[in-house]
Amino acid sequence: MSTFIAPLVADLSQKALPPTIPTSGGEVHLESAYTRTKENLRSLFVKLDQSASPESLKECIDALQTLEHHEQLLSAQAADGEEQTLRRAILARLALGLYAQALTTYLDEASEAESELEWWSELGRSRRYAAYYLLQTLPLRVANLSRLVLSTLRSHNIPFHLSVLKPSSLRQLFPSSGTLRPNALTLAFFPHLHHQPYSIALTTVSRPHSLALTTSPSKAVSSAYNAFLQTLSCVARAGATVATLPVELARGECGFKRKELERIRDERAEVLGVLVELRDRLSSALVDENNDGALAGISEFTAFLQSIVDGEDAAPHIVGVDVSASGVVESLSVLANVTLPSHISLHSAELKSGQLRRPSRLTLLWPRLVFLPPLALYAIRTAYASRASLEDLARDAVDTARSFWESWILEPLRGIVKTVRAGHDDGVIVTKESVRADLDSLERMTLALAREKLHYAQPELAALSQQVQMGDLTAVMQIYEEDIKSPLRSAVQGTLLRSLFIQVQKAKVDINQALSGIDKLLKSQELTFAFVGVAPALAIVYAFAGYLRNLWSGGKGRGRYGGKAKRGSVWVTVRRIERLLIAHPESHHHRVHSKAVSKSSPSTVSPLTSGLLLLSVTHLRKYAETTLPANSRLREGFLDDVADLEDPTLGRAEKLRVVDRMWRSWGEVLGWNRVAA
Repeated sequence: MSTFIAPLVADLSQKALPPTIPTSGGEVHLESAYTRTKENLRSLFVKLDQSASPESLKECIDALQTLEHHEQLLSAQAADGEEQTLRRAILARLALGLYAQALTTYLDEASEAESELEWWSELGRSRRYAAYYLLQTLPLRVANLSRLVLSTLRSHNIPFHLSVLKPSSLRQLFPSSGTLRPNALTLAFFPHLHHQPYSIALTTVSRPHSLALTTSPSKAVSSAYNAFLQTLSCVARAGATVATLPVELARGECGFKRKELERIRDERAEVLGVLVELRDRLSSALVDENNDGALAGISEFTAFLQSIVDGEDAAPHIVGVDVSASGVVESLSVLANVTLPSHISLHSAELKSGQLRRPSRLTLLWPRLVFLPPLALYAIRTAYASRASLEDLARDAVDTARSFWESWILEPLRGIVKTVRAGHDDGVIVTKESVRADLDSLERMTLALAREKLHYAQPELAALSQQVQMGDLTAVMQIYEEDIKSPLRSAVQGTLLRSLFIQVQKAKVDINQALSGIDKLLKSQELTFAFVGVAPALAIVYAFAGYLRNLWSGGKGRGRYGGKAKRGSVWVTVRRIERLLIAHPESHHHRVHSKAVSKSSPSTVSPLTSGLLLLSVTHLRKYAETTLPANSRLREGFLDDVADLEDPTLGRAEKLRVVDRMWRSWGEVLGWNRVAA
């Protein structure tokens, strides 16, 4: 029983309980017929309370019919209140069980049609899938063709010879009534052409342009060349269409079966919606305290249920229906033993006759079973023949992976750790000692020149030393300015050269200080450079690890919250629910009894829409119960929203608000914005 139907029936089963469940005990005459009847009724009620399977319902109905027949033979007096209460409770339980069985039957049939519909739709979207499907079903098509040929030969009293299989003989045996009309052989290969004509129009060759012979020879040649190209292009397109005609016919077959399954799904969904609306009628019959009124309500409900399952296009005639207990039991017996089993058989026969179910597993797997072993054997032989080169290739791959791991990952990571531990003590370009030594040398050179040339005393030399430390060489520049006034004499005496060498030393100190600043900048960004160096290798490792993780856990629909495939199907289902609530599709079957159940209004949901919604919501509930984490707020909240969508008392506007809440609440969590791409 579906997780939607179970709570629905459980709610009604509480109303089907009698006011007090009678118990045996005290001074009771067990030999009395009335006592035996009550005991049988008690056992039937307990049995229905324990199990409501179709077999249990049929057994209880048969036992109740036997009991009613036995009482009629005894011509017993009217039953007391306790027996009437038990009888009414049993009839209510039987009606409720058959109602649940009808709901389950139509929900399962609609779900089956929906599942097969999605399979055929996925198959018909791709020419590659359609071509592979044509290969998979080729033995069945050849078998149908063989049976047709043999039966035709037998009907014409023609012995079988290989010459019969010639194209000329087959054309004589199976003449075609038209160029684009399929003959019997084509119908044997593609049975769906019995119901629909060719869905492919061959490309016709358009008339070539008229040759302009009267104007000029050059234009005539150009026109003839264009006409030739156009004709060649049309012929090529027609040839391609003819070559791909079997694949297109296979896609047409998938489309035809999809439409038939969509029709069956809509019919079952509409009946399912009508059955859900019938719940209020059953509820009112169960809560009726008057015994006669309750029997009349159960009888009326059974008549409606019988009419709905039979597919009648008119409301049942309630007037004149036997509302006694025996009449209600008879109606329930017909519903349980005839109507529901007949409907299930007709549904199975409809799917089987139209070949609407997907082919068997052996049919789908035979190409792999036939072609994979030889291909695997050939691959093994080829690999064994070139095992030396494969060993070298594997060895090179291992060496490359080891070198990549050690040189591009481990070594940079060790450098990062070393950088973090070492801090900023060591220089990258120059060291502190080198800069200090050059500055001290400049100071000594400047002080020596000032002592010899300017005759500075000790206080003046100390002040000059402070100026040199700050980069001020005013004293040296003054000497240099005086020396360049008479450069030859200054060069001979040596002062000019010393001034120049001091300036060179000053330039060297400035360069070292600039390099020291650059060194500090590089040192502050050394950790960043280290991470930038190792980032490409880590990105490659991360991408490869993610690929392996997806291949292991998400490649076949598994993974987080069921994987991308299941989350994508849930996204499609929620979108379909919102579309149903907005579009509000109308029924094409015009069942009058659906209008008798409830009056439609702009704010209510039609039976077809209600059934399709229940079909989609059942898929959501199944996904949540089988995939989302148990005892989690995600699962509980998702199931609460699903329960709101299942609630028949909510109208279209309220359910649209529930769908909006689901988009807001679960769209980001379940990744619907990513799986929809």
